[in-house]
Amino acid sequence: MSSIQLTHDRVASAAPAAERGRLPGSLVLLLAASAGLSVASLYYSQPMLGVLGSDIGASAGAVGLVPTLTQLGYALGILLLAPLGDRFDRRRIILIKAAVLCAALLAAATAPGIGLLLVASLVIGLAATMAQDIVPAAATLAPDAHRGKVVGTVMTGLLLGILLSRVLSGFVAEHYGWRTMFMLAAGSLALTGVAAWRGLPRFRPSTQMRYGALLASLATLWRQHGALRRATLAQGLLAIGFSAFWSTLALLMHGEPFHMGSAAAGAFGLAGAAGSLAAPLAGRVADRKGPELVTRLGAAIFVVSFAALALAPMLDTHAQLALLALSALGFDLGFQGTLIAHQTIVYGIDPGARSRLNAVLFTGMFIGMAGGSALGALVFAHWGWMAVVLLATVSGLAGLFVRMVK
Repeated sequence: MSSIQLTHDRVASAAPAAERGRLPGSLVLLLAASAGLSVASLYYSQPMLGVLGSDIGASAGAVGLVPTLTQLGYALGILLLAPLGDRFDRRRIILIKAAVLCAALLAAATAPGIGLLLVASLVIGLAATMAQDIVPAAATLAPDAHRGKVVGTVMTGLLLGILLSRVLSGFVAEHYGWRTMFMLAAGSLALTGVAAWRGLPRFRPSTQMRYGALLASLATLWRQHGALRRATLAQGLLAIGFSAFWSTLALLMHGEPFHMGSAAAGAFGLAGAAGSLAAPLAGRVADRKGPELVTRLGAAIFVVSFAALALAPMLDTHAQLALLALSALGFDLGFQGTLIAHQTIVYGIDPGARSRLNAVLFTGMFIGMAGGSALGALVFAHWGWMAVVLLATVSGLAGLFVRMVK
């Protein structure tokens, strides 16, 4: 085919993808926006923790469980739910998760105390894994020659959702309250669900395995493919530093020497968002030069960006803020470029198992995210911000080492 006309009553399968032409821009935009809005739900809480805790009378330790449970829910959802994309129609899965995510965000918005908020946070994490159904869907629909570019574009939407969510939630929480932010998020997911219902094709399952066998095959894929193990381990290590930074930045901004609010902490997401714009470029380079080169360059940029923060104590307050913004731009660029390259590697292993391969990769990454949140909070509480910088630099070096060693 030279073109595709995709509607919700068409059926997509992995087999003819290489024969198709370029995807319509409107479909790529829908996939990118849906991925971004769903995964943004994981991060709205981070800049709002200070405001949220004081409003519901929860301790810092209890409030710190909100992002941790959200990310653990996401990792659990990827492991237990994302493989279903190979067994069932991905469109139906995406629509169900959009509805559940909308309901969980409404529950968070109306939570009277920390207990219900923590339960809602876990469910938000589970349902936000619709993003991990959307990315393999994009890989399935894309022709082979442009898969890196298409996946990179969709990942740009996903990563912009991660980073701009902090900017938006920090501003909304400071001016209109944290409950308003969760209400707005629920509304955005309702609209996303309607758009997906109208615009996404149906997807033909690539396997008829029972659920237990489907989950067992994750371990088989892990054992069989060294490329999958290396990609998962390296991305998980980078995720530790990435999450440690973003989970503790609001605490840094509230204290000495900055004394800034939630909006200021969220605004640093703009610097990271600039790095996200390079994700399609990373995909194109991976298509042309091979993804291995991109993984190494990305990890190296990540390490250098964090190591540069060691200069902060020698600078005045304004220079420290500028350094933080430049570092956020750099390590987000490195992290996201490496992720795009890892996805290109993983999706090429077995086209019939893309949802399961994606589940393994992102389970490892979000275990790293959850670990980074917990470690970052612990390290910040006991040894301060520079210890968080050291943690992130070391985790980046470990990830680079995994990519350098065959």
